[in-house]
Amino acid sequence: MEIFVYASPDGKPLRTFPGLALDSGVVLFRSFVQIFALLCGTAFLLAGSGLHGLLLPLRGGDAGFAISSLGLLGTAWAGGFIAGCLLAPRLVRRVGHVRAFGFFASSAAIIALMTGLFIDSTVWIILRAFTGFSMAGAFMVIESWLNERATNETRGQIFGLYMMVNYGAVMSGQMIVAAGDVRNDGLFMVTGIFLCLALIPTAISTASSPKPLSEVQLDLKALYRNSPVAFISCILIGIANGAWGTLGAVYGAGSGIDTTMIALMVSFTILAGALTQIPVGRFSDKIDRRFVLASVAGASSLVGLAIFLIAPTNAIVILVMTALYGGLAYALYPVAVAHANDFAASENYVKISGGLLLLYGFGTMIGPLVAAAAMEYLWPAALFAVTALAHVSITAYALVRSRQRAAPSAAQKDSFQSLPERAATPEGLKLIPRAEGEQN
Repeated sequence: MEIFVYASPDGKPLRTFPGLALDSGVVLFRSFVQIFALLCGTAFLLAGSGLHGLLLPLRGGDAGFAISSLGLLGTAWAGGFIAGCLLAPRLVRRVGHVRAFGFFASSAAIIALMTGLFIDSTVWIILRAFTGFSMAGAFMVIESWLNERATNETRGQIFGLYMMVNYGAVMSGQMIVAAGDVRNDGLFMVTGIFLCLALIPTAISTASSPKPLSEVQLDLKALYRNSPVAFISCILIGIANGAWGTLGAVYGAGSGIDTTMIALMVSFTILAGALTQIPVGRFSDKIDRRFVLASVAGASSLVGLAIFLIAPTNAIVILVMTALYGGLAYALYPVAVAHANDFAASENYVKISGGLLLLYGFGTMIGPLVAAAAMEYLWPAALFAVTALAHVSITAYALVRSRQRAAPSAAQKDSFQSLPERAATPEGLKLIPRAEGEQN
């Protein structure tokens, strides 16, 4: 038997020895070593993104920015992120993955430092759009690299590691806010440092450049025909999550809790959502996913309505109620995507999931604007009136559609896959094990 003892960065054998057996665990370990640098770069990017995303509304609120201006920060970021998903593949084809990643990450770092220099709402809104564009491009490059390193045997483990890095790095970045002072420039500098650190692992990595990025296509008619419930739900989920993700910190400050509690609050909602995705998703494997969407969205709307009406000011009560909200709200998106893919052919998995991701992105552009208007007109907890309206609309539409179209059979349903709704791009969707057939 001929066995490869070690390999070059592109996976081709440099030397072989006959008669030797190599344990499969060694092969698996070697494949993880190859992606370690890429995961480190991902962690630094997400930590910087999480820190900057929480720092801006807190610093802007302290500087007296209008809530509408703070809402526009989220809209601008989402618009830039969508544009990055659509346009980044062209830039990568022109200059290559390494140069493109350097451009995106360094641009994001420069912008983060500029937001610390120019405390002005209009400047921030413009810069935030460029941040969204840069982050989309950087994540698409890293995710395509991870895809290139993944094999049919390791795809599931790599995707699991990517999910862990995704959630852990974002929450870590957000918690750094509690250790600093939002009124000075220090946290902006820390953000820039993290984004610059993301350049180092990829710069010294010997991993070969992957295939060119795929062009992202959005066929609205095909998406709606495939699954009307997923189509409408992803827009509404984007509205609710965009509103909370952008203005959650503003709600916390308006409710009178301190910076540390605000950082805990936004991190707990993400953690709760990560923990509930699997049990909710596994339950949706057993029954009609539309009933799961309707029930979870309905429960989330009730929690949001309770926060709106009670408007709690006690920090512990706010932490508990928002964590419960996050556990419900952040479990909805992957169930909607899973429902759409129950009706999709295997070769269309990435196309359908990528299209729904863009619809979700359009929703995140709308949510902050609507929520900001409600918070200015009423009170800070009116943020949850907007999320409750979005979630109850999902409940109603899912129940109506359940009477108009039969649920897929058990044989047609695919196993649920947890999905990060933050910092996911169409390239990242290819990491999911079901998409492995499209890599061949």
